[in-house]
Formats: sequence, C-alpha cells, structure tokens
Amino acid sequence: MWDAKSPRHDVSRLTEHDVYLFKQGNHFDLHDKLGSRAMTVEDEPGVHFAVWAPNAKAVSVVGDFNGWDPGRHPLAVRQDASGIYECFVPGLGNGAHYKYHIHSAVGDYRADKGDPYAFYWETSPSTASIVWDLGYDWNDAPWMASRHEKNGFSAPVSIYEVHFGSFMRVHEDRYRSLSYVEMADRLTEHVLRSGFSHVEFLPIMEHPFFGSWGYQTLGYFAPTSRFGTPQQFMALIDRLHQNGIGVVLDWVPSHFPTDGHGLSFFDGTHLYEHADPKRGYHPDWNCYIFNTGRYEVRAFLISSALFWLSRYHVDALRVDAVASMLYLDYSRREGEWIPNAHGGRENIESIEFLRRLNEMVYTRFPGAETMAEESTSWPMVSRPPYLGGLGFGMKWNMGWMHDTLRYFSRDPIFRKYHHGELTFSIWYAFSENFVLALSHDEVVYGKGSLLGKMPGDDWRRFANLRLLYGYMFGHPGKKLLFMGGEFGQWQEWNHDAEPQWELLESPPHQGVLQWVADLNHLYRTQTALHERDFKAEGFEWIDYRDAEASVLAFLRRGKRHDDVVLVALNFTPVPREGYRIGVPIPGLWTELLNSDAKAYGGSGLGNAGAVMAEEIESFDHPFSLSLTLPPLAAVFMRPAR
Repeated sequence: MWDAKSPRHDVSRLTEHDVYLFKQGNHFDLHDKLGSRAMTVEDEPGVHFAVWAPNAKAVSVVGDFNGWDPGRHPLAVRQDASGIYECFVPGLGNGAHYKYHIHSAVGDYRADKGDPYAFYWETSPSTASIVWDLGYDWNDAPWMASRHEKNGFSAPVSIYEVHFGSFMRVHEDRYRSLSYVEMADRLTEHVLRSGFSHVEFLPIMEHPFFGSWGYQTLGYFAPTSRFGTPQQFMALIDRLHQNGIGVVLDWVPSHFPTDGHGLSFFDGTHLYEHADPKRGYHPDWNCYIFNTGRYEVRAFLISSALFWLSRYHVDALRVDAVASMLYLDYSRREGEWIPNAHGGRENIESIEFLRRLNEMVYTRFPGAETMAEESTSWPMVSRPPYLGGLGFGMKWNMGWMHDTLRYFSRDPIFRKYHHGELTFSIWYAFSENFVLALSHDEVVYGKGSLLGKMPGDDWRRFANLRLLYGYMFGHPGKKLLFMGGEFGQWQEWNHDAEPQWELLESPPHQGVLQWVADLNHLYRTQTALHERDFKAEGFEWIDYRDAEASVLAFLRRGKRHDDVVLVALNFTPVPREGYRIGVPIPGLWTELLNSDAKAYGGSGLGNAGAVMAEEIESFDHPFSLSLTLPPLAAVFMRPAR
C-alpha cells in the first residue's frame, strides 16, 4: 500500500521557540508539533514524525510500511538538548499504522511504543497508532458564539452523564455498542426528550481496557476507535451542538495504565511517571501517576486539555480524581508516601499544575468550563488562582451526594432523627460552585440503582425517587444524573449491558422520565432556580426545623425581587393538610410542579393548581400559604404573574 522511502532528517515542524516553550513547560499546542503529521515537502507527500525520548540511544519509526523493521526508518535527535527525535518519511500518508521503536541509553531496554500524540489508534486489543488528519467542516457556529451563556454560572446547567459503550446496544448485531454515527441520532433524541442541557461522556479518549470505563487513558489526543473515526466523533458533537446541547468530557490527568505500549517507562526511564512508587504508582488502581513536576509532562497534559476544547469544540472538562493529585498520602498508609519539601502531605507540584491548567483553559476558551471531581474539603477548588484557589469553574458536591443518598435510603419513620443530613449542605452550599452529582459511581459495584436504594414498596420507591429529583432540582447547584436514573431503572449499572430501556413501556417508569423532563423544563424556564445557583442571595430558608414532620420549605430567588420559587418537600408518606408556609409576596401562588401528580404515577393530591396567600404571619414573613403537601412529594410554587 505504501511506497515509503528513506527518511529525511532536514525537515522539522519545530522552531527554536517551540523547543524553548517545551522545555519551560509552557508549550500548550504540542499536538501541532509532536506526533505524526501528513505534509508535503518539495512537492513530495509524506509524514513527519516527532517524539520526545530524551533517554533513548536510538529511535526509529516502524509500521505497516516497512514490515515493522526498526532498521529502516531511524529518527534523528535534535541538537538542542530537547530530547526530541524526528524524521520525514516520503511516500506515506493518512492511514499509515506505526509505532516508535525505542532503544534506551539506560541498560538494553527496547520497546515498541504507541505515539503519545497520536490522533487515532487501532481498535483494542491492537495497539498501533495511525497517521490521521483532523479536518472537519463544523456547523455549530451559533452554539459556539453563544455557549458562554449556556455554560455560565447563571445558566441552567443540567448534565446527562453517559458511558458511551453501554448507553444503547444493537441487539440484532451481537449486542454491540453504538457507533458515533448511530449515537448522534439516538442520544440527541433522548436528551431532547428528557430535557437536559448538557451531555457528559465518561472518558472517551483511547484506552486499552474497556472495563476501565475509559479511566485508564493512553491516547490523550484520540477518541477511542471502538466507535468510529475522529471525524465521526466530531460529527456527534456537532449534532448535539446544533440541537442546543453542550458536551462535557471526562478527562484524566492524574494517572495512566501500565500497558507496555503506552506511556510507562517510555524511553527506558520513568519519563512521564514518578520513578519512586511511593509517588509514582497507585496501588488501588494499578496505574502510574503523572510526574506533574516535570515541565514537559505538564505541557503534554495541558496541551491535551486544550486540544479537546479546540479541535473537538468541547464545552467543558470534568477533571477526574483531583483529590488523588492534591494529597501525597492519598490512599496510602504511614511509610507509603513521601512528604513534600516542607514536610507536609500537599502535592505542591500538582497544585501548581492544576492552577496553570485552569488559567490556560479560561484564558484561551472563556466560554468553556472545568469541573473538579474532588472528594475532600480542600478549600477554594472553584476559586481563581489569584485568590489562592485551584481555578476550577465548578466542583462536584460529593458531600451532598453521600448525605442525601444516605438519608433517602432510610425508612421514612426514622428520617426525623436524621433531618440534619438534608439541611447541613446549605451551610457550605456557597463555599464552592457546586454540581449536584448523582453519578455512575453511586450505581455500580453493589451499590444498586437509585430506585433500588429507596425504601418501601414499589409505590413508595417511585415516590421517593421523584422526591429525590425534586429536592435536587430545588437545591442550589447545577445538576448531573447518570443514564438509567432518568427513568428509574431497577438494575445497577453494568458496563457490558445497556440500561433497561424496555421499562419505558411501564407507566411508573414513564412517570419518572416525564417528571425529570418537567423538572429540567422548570429549571430552564424559572430563573429563580438557576440564576443564583452559586450565590447565597439565591436561597432563603422558610422552614428547616420541622424534623418531626420531615418537611423542608425554602425559597429560591432570582435577581429580581419578585422572582421567587417556593420549594416544599414532604419526606414522609403522610399527607400534610393545611401546612402553613410563610411567603414574602401576597396574592395568588401557582403550583408549578407536583411530583405526586397522577401523570408521574402519584396519588393525585395537590393544591388545585393555585393557593391564595393569606395575611397571616408565618416564619418571619407577613403572608403565608395553607398547603397540601402530598406524601413523599416535592411541590414547586411561585407568585402568579
């Protein structure tokens, strides 16, 4: 297929300035300089290869064009102490399969390595990189021009989290996963039906082990070839954008797998990872830890992050396992970790890296966002670096998630003794820009589905689940729900099986999906519910003391004085008739949503569509409503306009 000629060593894509920035850790477009790139030199088409391997004695490119022979196409090391090897091979083009054959100067280590900067890889279990062009004609200009409004702190961000490989399976074709092309239609249709504003994909970057869900990433510049080509993944994102749906990608800068064809021991040394296993190896995950203290590694990772925002028009990055990067003793016992220069447990190098990462994302892509999965009480995760923060736009609220699910798993008869598990979150709700996440981690590995966590008979389980979602959408913070939860599937998530879509033929599950869709619509249309998600001024307690009845009532406030929504929640199966709740505005209050409506599978109790506020003082407000609070239900009300 290929007529590969002898390599040329007088061609380069790197300038002296590129090398300077690379050494300083400040080159954030390395995908344009390193890796493989089809190009024409003196009217002769070919491919330029460049790889960083400073401790190599010799490097050559091997592939389907030379019989994988390391003697045919050697690369030459640059004479600038960069450790970069490069060559131009005439006669090659896009589609050529290749690896780098590394002969280390340390010992006699030899290995064939995939390209850290490859845009495309062979489908696992094959491991070669593929020369590929990323040309694509985008059709999402209106979205890109306005996405700062859709992603912003005051926007109604509601995220549908998806594991690509198990979202839907093709039953008539050996139960395979959908392709990028097939996903474009089916995912868009479902997200529009359920009303979410964004989709978040678990890591889509190339990974050797499907069972890692993508969290053992090797191809930091390549969408997995399991589902199609890079352009087909671009077309999927394009389709979502054209339908007003944002895209979030999970991104993993904390660790990488030990597979021999990957980044580990790349040039016969611990190039990308720390050499000492007390810093460089995750025993829990059987993964290596990036050495973020090395400038070239920082540049590699930040280039990857910016690459997805630039080339794939991604709207946000969810950064995985941030806690593991912040603490040197993360998941380690005494004697299994090395303190920092000051004797502390803080990972100073990774903290600097995260701040630099976020600075560059927001500098280059002001309409994009970064979200931290950070599970500790590290302060100011979502505050700017100039204030001492890490610089993320948002942070997953893991405390809210754990407290809430623990509360909802309790039998309602005992909930009055645990009222604080609901109210505590407000005390810190505005210390960070929080995302309320009911994620994949909570419905796997024996934890059961969200519906399965709910107590009682089937009717109560469904009522509790609707109440949980009502509480989440009323609570300050952006929203995230993992696939299957939107219709209340019974089974916990299995990456080898699709969600129980057949349940949507059943009225109770139809009711849950309709409730989620209506909540998403309410969240979008009622500015009081999203405009001040991150501001204390956007929330006001009405009643948080009624533990005996297990009732909560609060106001969500927009920027206008009269822009308010009342959220009333009854966490027991006992209907509350004539329950008085103070409100600040007189007149008629409209019942916007009621999770106990028959359309959702409820009993049909409610407030006949509206209630007149009475001039009776209650909870420090001059007016009050006498409400019917249905069993295990959420009620949303606002002043009539």
